[in-house]
Amino acid sequence: MSAEEQKAAAGRAAIKHIRPGSIVGVGTGSTVNHFIDALAGMKHDIRGAVSSSEASTGRLRDHGIEVLDLNDADHLPVYVDGADEINRHLQMIKGGGGALTREKIVAAVAKQFVCIVDASKRVDVLGTFPLPVEVIPMARSYVAHELMKLGGQPELRSGFTTDNGNLVLDVHGLQIAKPIELERNINNIVGVVTVGLFAQRRADLLLLGTDNGVESITA
Repeated sequence: MSAEEQKAAAGRAAIKHIRPGSIVGVGTGSTVNHFIDALAGMKHDIRGAVSSSEASTGRLRDHGIEVLDLNDADHLPVYVDGADEINRHLQMIKGGGGALTREKIVAAVAKQFVCIVDASKRVDVLGTFPLPVEVIPMARSYVAHELMKLGGQPELRSGFTTDNGNLVLDVHGLQIAKPIELERNINNIVGVVTVGLFAQRRADLLLLGTDNGVESITA
């Protein structure tokens, strides 16, 4: 299967983890788009969705799925999202689409985090994909210098503003051997909103699209 076919298969496979009558947490990205399209087939069986981005919100509404504010969601059993990289511990780099802060918030609330990816996203060590860091605009230069002290090479994502009105620094050159430690260190830099390391709140279940079908992998 092509990478796109693997993504589609993983997205469809996530549907079986959605409980009828529940509110569904929905992430962002090309693989999640396949999940949203599949979710439309059971839109009358769910109460609605909580979305991690304006892009996903638009796609959900185009399918006639009600989008709820997270503050109005009394219970979020499952959050389905993709990843830019994921390791064997189901720790991830996310944020290639720039929605990392809202993704991290929804993931923190959800009881179960289901990650859907194609086979190319599974890695032994995180860091080949540049690590996104959302920053307050006035702190861009300061945060960049602090990230350099940690061994990274930060690059401003040109012409991009997050849904929260902030900037993103993409950090190159990291070999992330201790994801939880690095996540905490970057989050402690003044001016950082969120780092796209999902290590403390890792995925609970990985649905990995492969040439031989979808593999289900737990942490």
